[in-house]
Amino acid sequence: MNFFEHQDEAKRNTRHLVLLFLLAVIAIIVAVDGVLLLLFSSALDQSMTATTGNLGDFLSSHSSILLFGSLGTGAIIGFASLYRSASLRDGGGSVARAMGGVPVEADPKDPLRQRLRNVVEEIAIASGVPVPEIYIMEQEPGINAFAAGYSPSDAAVAVTRGTLESLNREELQGVIAHEFSHIFNGDMRINIRLMGALFGILVLAIAGRRILSGVRFSSGSRKNGGGAIILFAAALTAIGYIGLFFARWIKAAVSRQREYLADASAVQYTRNPQGIAGALKKIAVHAQGAVLARDSEEIAHMLFGEGRTTALFATHPPIVERIQRIEPGFRGEELTEIAKRIERQSRRKAEQESAAAKSASKRTPFDPRTIIEDIGRPDWERIVAAAVLAASLPPSLLSAARSTEWAPELLLTILLDKEDSIRERQLLTIAGKLGAESEAQVSHLAKSALPIRPEQRLPLLEIAFPALKRRPLEFIQRMLDTVNEIVHLDGRVEVFEFLLAKVISLHLNEAINPAQSRSGGNDTLQAQAQLVRDVVAILAQHGHRDPDIVQRSYLNGIDSAGVERLPLHLPGDWVSTLENALSRLDKLRNREKERLIKALMDTILTDNQASTEELELLRAIGSALHIPLPLLSNHTAGSENGE
Repeated sequence: MNFFEHQDEAKRNTRHLVLLFLLAVIAIIVAVDGVLLLLFSSALDQSMTATTGNLGDFLSSHSSILLFGSLGTGAIIGFASLYRSASLRDGGGSVARAMGGVPVEADPKDPLRQRLRNVVEEIAIASGVPVPEIYIMEQEPGINAFAAGYSPSDAAVAVTRGTLESLNREELQGVIAHEFSHIFNGDMRINIRLMGALFGILVLAIAGRRILSGVRFSSGSRKNGGGAIILFAAALTAIGYIGLFFARWIKAAVSRQREYLADASAVQYTRNPQGIAGALKKIAVHAQGAVLARDSEEIAHMLFGEGRTTALFATHPPIVERIQRIEPGFRGEELTEIAKRIERQSRRKAEQESAAAKSASKRTPFDPRTIIEDIGRPDWERIVAAAVLAASLPPSLLSAARSTEWAPELLLTILLDKEDSIRERQLLTIAGKLGAESEAQVSHLAKSALPIRPEQRLPLLEIAFPALKRRPLEFIQRMLDTVNEIVHLDGRVEVFEFLLAKVISLHLNEAINPAQSRSGGNDTLQAQAQLVRDVVAILAQHGHRDPDIVQRSYLNGIDSAGVERLPLHLPGDWVSTLENALSRLDKLRNREKERLIKALMDTILTDNQASTEELELLRAIGSALHIPLPLLSNHTAGSENGE
């Protein structure tokens, strides 16, 4: 399945979750009603006799108890779920911090932390998404990891200390690629919503335990009806464990097959089955395995490995079966031998990684004809190319991108115009909007840093994003206003300026309100045919200077999208036209978005070339449609054939 099919499956899984959740709530309500009938009615046999022995009459005579129990239980579960969901609105970082996660600083001195940051940044750049927040669960010796959040804009990736210390680079890369698969496939969004919903199911057990604890230590509780209260609390706790049963059942139903899929995706990303297979083998022979010291009940379905010791409704397939899916010839008996030699095979030689990087730097990391299959699944060439690109970034700019104090000013530096008079006006605008200190920092970066190459601009933004979104909300809003103003200051908007402004605005707004992020709607290309024509026309106009090629590109794109041919109309204000079109096309069905991206690629490749301007505009369109296009290069289709 490709990116769009995974998104559709995630939507179907969400509907199944709602159904399972409702079934669990109904079962709990029935159990609560039964307990209330036993506690507050007279003896069951006497009541049945008094009402002619008919069960229907018995239930009718106690309808007020049933109504109270049903509405009360439903309200408790509903409000508890809403409360927990609201507490998760801050996104993936809040989940990581709740599990004891410590943020990885921008420029860590610990080589293991630096390696983790490098791996995460490389996969993010290769995938075309912002770098997620990175956390380490310092007190966890087991080998485990998870990704949490509502969208790539507010995602967080957390790994245990055991993961850093036990895995080599290629194994760590396999684990992180596995977690990125959950980000792309929509699993992460389902998982965090599942946390909120299941809390409501579990809250009765929590309430029952607290009542029992309170009654036990209160004086005279037995004389004042404490016995009935204790009985009720015990029953409530028992019912809560019915909720626990259903919660684990739901998590197991959702998680197991998705883990197989994420394992396969990790192999596809890295083209190195030994990476993730090696990580799984180390979990199998590690003393702690993947088990977490903290209570992992809430996030068990998010983890890379089984975080609990219980086998009932395990959220993950058995480790040996996962390894066998990756290495079909593997036998469980081999783990004994692996345990003996695992340390000797824990690291690849530095020469091998260096040779791979040099080899990959000569390859073309972009084949436009396979872009649909590459979305959300960056291959090994892209990851290594991203590593080479990240290594080419000047250290001063890289440090600024990772710094909370300098990241906003770095992005503004990237937007500065080459013409001195316009640049001066931009600096004055920055001083007026953000203050003299920000203007001084931008001026310092502009004068002291090496010239920023075009291919380095977007990776710097993706690396800077975690630091940028840690700034106060009020500053972020002023930052967005400043970006918008300096982009339009000279009366014209370059494609990269549009791309940068669009990416910054989209990801920061979704990071501020993660629960409101969207992933498509139910619209079709036919219903929005004119908007499709507008987008194709704008892309054709920016990609070619020859009017004949512009016309042919436009017709190729329109035919590929399957909408009616109308004469080419080039809008005067392409920015406003494109903004309006993209905001409405974001409501397309996922499969319709797939068709649109294919049509845009056909538009670009009319002349068998893909220019930097075309690819940057395509990235901007992809971001607006919530489609994370992978690392793109302006190598042409023709150049691959020796042209």
